[in-house]
Amino acid sequence: MATKKPSPKKGTEAAIDRKEVLQQETAKTTSLLPHTADAAGEQMTTNHGVKINDDQNSLKAGDRGATLLEDFILREKITHFDHERIPERVVHARGSGAHGVFQLYESQAPYTKAAFLNDTKTETPVFVRFSTVAGSRGSTDLARDVRGFAIKFYTEEGNFDLVGNNMPVFFIQDAMKFPDLVHAVKPEPENEIPQAASAHDTFWDFISLMPESAHMVMWLMSDRAIPRSYRMMEGFGVHTFRLINAEGKSSFVKFHLKPLLGVHAVAWDEAQNISGKDPDFHRRDLWDAIESGAYPEWELGLQIVPEEDEFKFDFDLLDPTKIIPEELVPVQPVGKLTLNRNPDNFFAETEQVAFHVGHIVPGIDFTNDPLMQGRLFSYTDTQLIRLGGPNFQEIPINRPLVPVHNNQRDGFMRQTVNRGKSSYNPNSLGNNDPQQVKAADGGFTSYNERIDARKVRARSNSFRDHFSQARLFFNSQSDPEKNHMAEALIFELGKVKTVAIRQRMLGILKQIDDSLATQVAYGLGLSIPNDLARPLNHSIPADGKPEDHEPIQMKSALAASKALSMAHTRKESILTRKIAILVADGVDAVSVKAVKSVLEAQGAVAELIAPRLGNVIAADDTVFMADHSFLTAASVLFDAVYVPGGTNSVASLEAEPNAVHFLNEAFKHCKAIAADEQAIQVLEATYFYKKLPEEYNEETALAEGIIIGPDPVKTAKIFAKAIAMHRFWEREKPRMIPA
Repeated sequence: MATKKPSPKKGTEAAIDRKEVLQQETAKTTSLLPHTADAAGEQMTTNHGVKINDDQNSLKAGDRGATLLEDFILREKITHFDHERIPERVVHARGSGAHGVFQLYESQAPYTKAAFLNDTKTETPVFVRFSTVAGSRGSTDLARDVRGFAIKFYTEEGNFDLVGNNMPVFFIQDAMKFPDLVHAVKPEPENEIPQAASAHDTFWDFISLMPESAHMVMWLMSDRAIPRSYRMMEGFGVHTFRLINAEGKSSFVKFHLKPLLGVHAVAWDEAQNISGKDPDFHRRDLWDAIESGAYPEWELGLQIVPEEDEFKFDFDLLDPTKIIPEELVPVQPVGKLTLNRNPDNFFAETEQVAFHVGHIVPGIDFTNDPLMQGRLFSYTDTQLIRLGGPNFQEIPINRPLVPVHNNQRDGFMRQTVNRGKSSYNPNSLGNNDPQQVKAADGGFTSYNERIDARKVRARSNSFRDHFSQARLFFNSQSDPEKNHMAEALIFELGKVKTVAIRQRMLGILKQIDDSLATQVAYGLGLSIPNDLARPLNHSIPADGKPEDHEPIQMKSALAASKALSMAHTRKESILTRKIAILVADGVDAVSVKAVKSVLEAQGAVAELIAPRLGNVIAADDTVFMADHSFLTAASVLFDAVYVPGGTNSVASLEAEPNAVHFLNEAFKHCKAIAADEQAIQVLEATYFYKKLPEEYNEETALAEGIIIGPDPVKTAKIFAKAIAMHRFWEREKPRMIPA
């Protein structure tokens, strides 16, 4: 039955309706007032009204000692933080994972009794999850952000989780500040803007008041924050762990993962374009590589420091804002991690996998790193709400390979059917099973570390050097990398609306490098403050003296570290690199086939881009199938570009604005470009052609990354060498073009 459309209300009747709506809205607002909090001018308290004297430090056994469980302020703060968002992860929400194996090269028995680091014959299954940190599940892969790199080793002694990042340090030194950091970097609470970005007031307000973040900010503003691929980034355990051998001897260790494809990044402008063209770029890249059999590989490396050398460095091993420079302690490769199988179900595996820094096996133990100590509590607490209760370890992706027997029972989603009368220990009704295990038989025992200290909320003075390693990182970068860092800071701080925050941040940058601060100040139209506002460090307890918390200026033992610059990464392979070949009807089939053959023989992926999808008819009537049209493809999705010959094809591409833009954009992003000599007129239509050298030989071609030649096979071989170099960042400034 049809319903008659109501007539629009007029005059007094409409006015009464509006009045009722306003009254309803006012009533709703009024009803919320008792539940509305405004912290302006108020004192800090716990959720139960206890006034907080120190919100900066967790309670420890001595200023370098273990964090104490009795710290009710830390527990309340982190518990509340862990349960703030459901059901997605509070951080690392957007991720991608894969299965694989770890194969040990050589037994590490002198350092650890961990079985998977002793047995070279056994492949240890793994599941690895990569992620961005700040964004939601629906955000882009190409945000400027830290990347998570978490590995679950399913060992014969139980699960070992190495919960790391693609950067070796962190923003904060104490887990007490973790909720503050994440609150600051997340979208601003009044409008939920911006998503998956640190370029806003609250983040830089926090960072500019917390100089301990300076080192990590340098990494975040570097090209490490916009990797080319998950397969082309390093992984780090971040914290200093312990290794313990069968005799009970302890060593300190830092875990590293180095990709066999090298460490590579994209340009920031390119990253922003990729976010629009394919926000799943990294997830798709990982999936496609594994599906094609080009399995991603990393070497697991260890930096081992004997316990007796704990205090020999000019930094504190327990400080998570510090690295151990590889020149001081080399990274020893001990095994290879290979990812060889994609998940069968994203939710069941990648989304439900639960990592925990506290999942360790005999032979690996913790240190008193105060950030690590807080994570030991936080990770389990987070899974309780995200995965429905205390039985999250029974979800298949989280189950260890070894049998599980204990007296834990019941709870939400319990899947194990336990038999027997006794669920306690000791018991006589069940033969006292399950039995405790002697250390000699593989039972886990904590390292017997001597602790003799007072309970304090404090940090060691050895944690007060905030700038020496930030300076070391900046000094270690190549000139293009330094320019990228300055531009990233100008971009990020340019989004900050509060000028005082920008000014304060310039003061922090001045502590790191004068030239960097000057370049950023110029880009922001500001001057560097002559006298820094005091205190420089605002992370001070209520009764603390600012001078007791001011940063200490230390001089690093190194002026620069080669390992910190991506300019020195591996550049010998083009395996899995994606090359666009621009074609149209009338293309020279010989040059297309020759170049594809050379590149694909070295493991690259060559795809044909044409004005339209469907068949492309070559000059000799060979039929090629276009992989993409210019409408669905973009240069930012490829690592390099080739333009083959063929009179008609060349003429069509020269007249195709999208083809010319494709080349201009690839040049702007410093990628290798090759062309058959017949295709010169296409290059002549670009902005960059007039900037190229007058004459070309192999030397100039490999310096510029532009290869032009009559012989497609020879051109392809030189082109492959250029692609392996990844980018030609040196041409970025002098060859800048509009695109």
